[in-house]
Amino acid sequence: MAKLFVISGSSGVGKGTVINKFLSLHSDFKLSISCTTRKKRDGEQEGINYYYLSNEDFQKSVKNNEFLEWAEFSGNYYGTKKDFVEKYLANGENLILEIDTKGALNVKKIMPESILIFIAPPSVEELEARLRGRHTETEDAIQKRLASIKLEIENSKQFDYKVINDTVENAVKKLEEIMLN
Repeated sequence: MAKLFVISGSSGVGKGTVINKFLSLHSDFKLSISCTTRKKRDGEQEGINYYYLSNEDFQKSVKNNEFLEWAEFSGNYYGTKKDFVEKYLANGENLILEIDTKGALNVKKIMPESILIFIAPPSVEELEARLRGRHTETEDAIQKRLASIKLEIENSKQFDYKVINDTVENAVKKLEEIMLN
């Protein structure tokens, strides 16, 4: 029977890198594609990176209860459609959602059989060093991300598993132990 794995973690923890490495080794798992109202960036493709919706269409989907979870970030909406997830699971395909902890907890309410995995840094100090090492955000943005870590860590206490991303290889091994059994 196909399973739904919901993977969350703080910004900068490396969850995308860990997930991509796992997917490169396990082609029988698929990554869910979210919907967004943000504009398509150069190189992004409809149905590969996101499903791009107008604000009006997104709000219509919210009113029609079509999302497993949705949220607003920086003036744009992001969400996971229920029918997308149900279609993959019905076809016997294991699916991974990469979403925030609040969204993950919402998914668990609707689909209690989903498996929640929190990717954690070795320490908050290490996470801060990773965020700063990116050189992609302002000091204010970094401070906001660090402040949100407390909520994420609190939310993660309700998750099924916690994986420490000390190295990508170790984190992938832990995911395999969880997801392949």
